[in-house]
Amino acid sequence: MENPMLVAVKTLLKETFDGPDKNASWYTEAKPGSGLFGTLEKVSAEDASIPVNGTTIAAQTDHTRYYLWVANSYFNGENPIKDWEASWKITNVDKITWAQINEELQQEYTTLLNKINSLDSLNEQSSHGLLGAIAHSAYHLGSIRQMIKAIKDPS
Repeated sequence: MENPMLVAVKTLLKETFDGPDKNASWYTEAKPGSGLFGTLEKVSAEDASIPVNGTTIAAQTDHTRYYLWVANSYFNGENPIKDWEASWKITNVDKITWAQINEELQQEYTTLLNKINSLDSLNEQSSHGLLGAIAHSAYHLGSIRQMIKAIKDPS
């Protein structure tokens, strides 16, 4: 039998990135495309580069990727040197760079899911790390969705 906490972590992480399963949701909209990947696929490089309240969707997305990279590094037993400021520096992206950021986000997410799938249980540190990854990513999903609203309807 699978560990219920690991099942819950995978479910919420998948909802954050892939969207809810079977039109049922724990916290996002219960419709297809409401996760981070579905949200981002509708954003052009041009829109991802529009500043909203001092940041861009491109920066929000790359910062989320960076956070997952840090989490994955810790799960691999590494203690990476972190430069959180650098994770916010992307402002203007072209189509190629925007696609690359999204692909790298997908890779870090997949790496984290694979790590979760290899676990039998959680200790205190990995519990904090995984719950933090969900909360942090969900926060940026909400930020990005609000930024899209501001870009599409700036009134």
